[in-house]
Amino acid sequence: MDDRNIYLEDIPMDEARARLQAALQVCGRWEVLPAERVSLDAALGRVTAEPIFACISSPHYHAAAMDGYAVRSADTLGATETRPVRLRVPEQAFPVNTGAPFADQYNAVIMIENTQPVGEDVGEDLIEIRAPVAPWQHVRMMGEDMVATELILPANHVLRPYDLGAIAGCGHTEVWVRRRSRVAILPTGSELVPPGDSPEPGAVIEYNSIVLGAQVRQEGGIFTRWSPLPDDADAIQAAILEATADHDMVLVLSGSSAGSKDFTARAVRATGQLLVHGVAVRPGHPVIMGMVNDVPVIGVPGYPVSAALTGEIFIRPVLRRWAGQSAPRYERVAAILTRKITSPTGDDDFVRVTVGQVGDRTLVTPLARGAGVITSLVRADGLLHIPRFSEGLDAGSEVKVMLLRAREDLAQTVVAVGSHDPMLDLLGQYLAVRFPGCRLASANVGSLGGLVAQKRGEAHISGTHLLDPETGEYNVSYIRRTLGDLLVRVVTFVHREQGLIVASGNPLDIQSLDDLVRVRYVNRQRGAGTRVLLDYELQQCGLDPANVEGYGREEYTHLAVAAAVASGSADCGMGIRNAAMALNLDFIPVTHERYDLVIPAAYIEQPMIQHVLALLADAEFRAAVAAQPGYDVTAMGQPVDMI
Repeated sequence: MDDRNIYLEDIPMDEARARLQAALQVCGRWEVLPAERVSLDAALGRVTAEPIFACISSPHYHAAAMDGYAVRSADTLGATETRPVRLRVPEQAFPVNTGAPFADQYNAVIMIENTQPVGEDVGEDLIEIRAPVAPWQHVRMMGEDMVATELILPANHVLRPYDLGAIAGCGHTEVWVRRRSRVAILPTGSELVPPGDSPEPGAVIEYNSIVLGAQVRQEGGIFTRWSPLPDDADAIQAAILEATADHDMVLVLSGSSAGSKDFTARAVRATGQLLVHGVAVRPGHPVIMGMVNDVPVIGVPGYPVSAALTGEIFIRPVLRRWAGQSAPRYERVAAILTRKITSPTGDDDFVRVTVGQVGDRTLVTPLARGAGVITSLVRADGLLHIPRFSEGLDAGSEVKVMLLRAREDLAQTVVAVGSHDPMLDLLGQYLAVRFPGCRLASANVGSLGGLVAQKRGEAHISGTHLLDPETGEYNVSYIRRTLGDLLVRVVTFVHREQGLIVASGNPLDIQSLDDLVRVRYVNRQRGAGTRVLLDYELQQCGLDPANVEGYGREEYTHLAVAAAVASGSADCGMGIRNAAMALNLDFIPVTHERYDLVIPAAYIEQPMIQHVLALLADAEFRAAVAAQPGYDVTAMGQPVDMI
């Protein structure tokens, strides 16, 4: 018997939101949460539930704003440098310190540094002044800051540190705020293990609850995390019923798709009302929405990116509504798309992108699209929303990006496009630590792709290691041929060892490229320097690529090649020694190569590029790279002769 579920329907994103809102309105749950009274020390970040009016004025008396003497301004008239005025202390000039009250007969304060004691000369306690003061000069009037009954803060205001000071200053010790939303998070899946465990094949580290829980906290809510539930329909149904008893929302993590072990939709239907099963949005397609005991239950997809974006698109807006806040607002920036994006026509598509300013243009580059690639969100500077019924966007299109980081960060981002090397990540780490505020955003498109990006003005730096088969020289001929008359500076980054990455222990006894005809190979993409190197070496050996099984299978990084070998889906692939060592694989050396950085001359003087060049001469950074297997930093930072 086929126990798989079938999507209730695949509805548009806006309709899914509308269905949930309508259901919440029917049961009175679309309104803001009730209020509770908390101390000011516990109120930071909370949302005011009612307006706050001043109980007392601040200051509640006329106060001296300076150290000096309280005076009647009329008594100071006529004072000049040549004809000073003398005032009797304390009758005409009453000594005061900053913040002190003074009698109603005075209406100004003269600063102590503008007075001169003269009493000893005449046998009286006198001061002499050489300039008049205006009425109420250097006086903090009663109510200057706040007046009793004045509105200090409105309702639905997120309390900041200085707000708390104002509330205390006008006489309050507590404040009415919105109750925090209470969210239950129910991870499901017999395969789940907690973070810190070493998962066996088939086991999955459960961290979606950490992401969703942080999103709840981000909106001022609190959450309860259940221990992972097994793939059992009765257990999931019972947990949902229990959670709805004392929570405002229930999130059931995974189990929302259409597999034989996806029980969430069935559990919601059995205990309440199933509103939505399947939304036309990518990532996040198999979202479930329902109501159980008048509590919204959201079935969150199991893939990490789908889970996180479900939180952004569907969960955070409801939590903000309950707190009296508007839907999440993202700063948007206009930018130029550097690569074509295809998109499913029936879905709202949210593409993770990097954003950087190169020259006078803001550029957007799409990141990995997989719903399971949470690092794409870590590296993303923003989200590009492609509305449904659009087939995608062409390179060069002007787009609006929803920023996930501050706009000012973009101006200090070094955009690196080109060949992948793990030491670029290390360079980015040192850049962020040594020069706070600077960051490096890299896109791995291969050496040739990096040079093409330079030609289009889409990168500050490009890593390249292209071997010229005719001369045996690296990079120079390709740079000249691709960039033409574009002025660039080329500096050596590293020399590194390339070879065959094979399984630990080399069970197939792979010794050289000649053995590729009897194993399953995993290749790099066209235009990658490693691909160019392989083709050159195959030609030298007289091997036809058509005889290499897996020659057409392409990966975009050395680590991806190593991962393919480690997983057993390939027997070997060309890559750097560092990638092999990272996954405890064996390595058969083939050659050493030079990896250069290409920098347009127009960007050399930019501070962030100068920071990069400074790091190439930094002893600590050079030592850190040299400590990695397969790297030689002897020539790091040296210019390459382009003549």
